[in-house]
Amino acid sequence: MIKAENIHKSFGEVDILKGVNLEIKKGEIVSIVGSSGAGKTTLLQVLGSLTDCNKGSVYYDNVDISKLNSNKLAEFRNENIGFIFQFHHLLPEFNALENVCLPAFINGISKKEAELKATKILTRLGLSNRLTHKPSELSGGEQQRVATARALINQPKVIFADEPSGNLDSKNANDLHNLFFDLRNEFDQTFVIVTHDRELSQLCDRELIMQDGLMTF
Repeated sequence: MIKAENIHKSFGEVDILKGVNLEIKKGEIVSIVGSSGAGKTTLLQVLGSLTDCNKGSVYYDNVDISKLNSNKLAEFRNENIGFIFQFHHLLPEFNALENVCLPAFINGISKKEAELKATKILTRLGLSNRLTHKPSELSGGEQQRVATARALINQPKVIFADEPSGNLDSKNANDLHNLFFDLRNEFDQTFVIVTHDRELSQLCDRELIMQDGLMTF
């Protein structure tokens, strides 16, 4: 489903990715591990179309997304890709339900349908009593679960997660990990997860190891 060919990325004089190649199949749950500075997050951003590579190509079902113009790329991203970041990026002026609904609104879903879908996902994540709370009124773990719900609302084909359970306690982390596998089994979604959590990494279908900007496998 996803194919990356000879991905290079540098920031100024610093080479971060030095020719990464990989393929990820539909419905796989893949972890990317490695030491800090290995290039894991940068690779995730390139694969998820959040940043351009300096050289190379990223394909989704044989479509080279680098060939899409900015509007088409934004449309593709909203319909096909979900992101879960370590640091939430929730909008402070909106409550939990509103934050989760935003990608659905962008995708043209009605307010009623979006709120029904958001409520269902938030309830599944144990937040049914926190729907009207703003981020400042939520714990770090609750904010992470809201961010997870936001990534899931459009039922994207691929979900990229950067340390998704890094701010969760062990119970909520386990619940989140189990949710990933439930969603894969239910919707055949693909997950690419950057993590330092060895337990999560070993549960995945494959573990990819990065070192010095390259995939060592």
